[in-house]
Amino acid sequence: MKAVFWAVVLLLTTVALLLLGLSVGSTGWSPPWMAAGDALAWDIAWDIRAPRGVGAWLAGALLGLGGAVAQGLFRNPLADPYLLGSSSGAALGVAIFLALVGVSPAATSLAMRLGLTGAAFLGAVGAVLLTLVLAKGVQHTLRLLLAGVVVGVVLGALSALTMLMVPDIMRAMQAFMMGTTGFLGWSSAWILAVVLLCSVVVAWACSRALDALSLGDAAAVSLGVRLTLVRALLVGAMALATGAAVAQAGLISFVGLVAPHLVRSRVHTTHGPLLVLSAMTGGVLLLAADIVARWVLAPLELPVGVLTAVLGGGYLLWRMHRV
Repeated sequence: MKAVFWAVVLLLTTVALLLLGLSVGSTGWSPPWMAAGDALAWDIAWDIRAPRGVGAWLAGALLGLGGAVAQGLFRNPLADPYLLGSSSGAALGVAIFLALVGVSPAATSLAMRLGLTGAAFLGAVGAVLLTLVLAKGVQHTLRLLLAGVVVGVVLGALSALTMLMVPDIMRAMQAFMMGTTGFLGWSSAWILAVVLLCSVVVAWACSRALDALSLGDAAAVSLGVRLTLVRALLVGAMALATGAAVAQAGLISFVGLVAPHLVRSRVHTTHGPLLVLSAMTGGVLLLAADIVARWVLAPLELPVGVLTAVLGGGYLLWRMHRV
């Protein structure tokens, strides 16, 4: 019952934040319903602010879900959805695309935006596949974890080398590396929604196996868990979720790490409800951070990835101090 209560709280918080997001623009507080008869205000709210808010929530939900899956799969509360190198792979994909095409992440051309999104997604998925090859599959979580760290470091170095060789792309890469929700539209929101649905279905189907894995591999096998299949499904769901989120919103730190911690601090439950609540919490965190990022210094806008890193890091430091 407590899990249901928090799900309702998170749902109501999401609705409130979405309505608040409709009222925050480049000039600060400007609710469209206060501009009586102003069709432009409503167009801005519906075509720019609404998809940005929905997309931010969906991207945060994917990161929160990926974090919960990673922590359950690796049995490590410090695991985050970028552990398999997806973030470094996405950054390398964008760097190569920018070096070849010479386009900014802020480009308005649909073809260019799709190209950037596709490059980031392919880079993220390619990094995860490389991690799986180096780890020789998903049988050993420790080998998988170490391979992910190595791939992340190597691909990060290649991204830096690409920027060094083509310095013109440094400013363009900065927006991606800091994370931004400013370019999310309805098309992005639909993509994120479909990916979130698929990822949640797969993760939920494996939730009982995650409960068994928390007891150890031997106990999970004795309970009839097919470890190789379950790990492959979970790694696939995590790669899909993080790849889509990074491709659409850039590198956003700490949301995937903090969201499951917040849920566990309020609800003691099995992995099924934990996965769903972590996704909802991640959505609320990123949506709230997005509103603060474009409100606090309006008309200037803070990079949302920087804000989540500061707030998420501060929360974890506070938790460490409490322990």
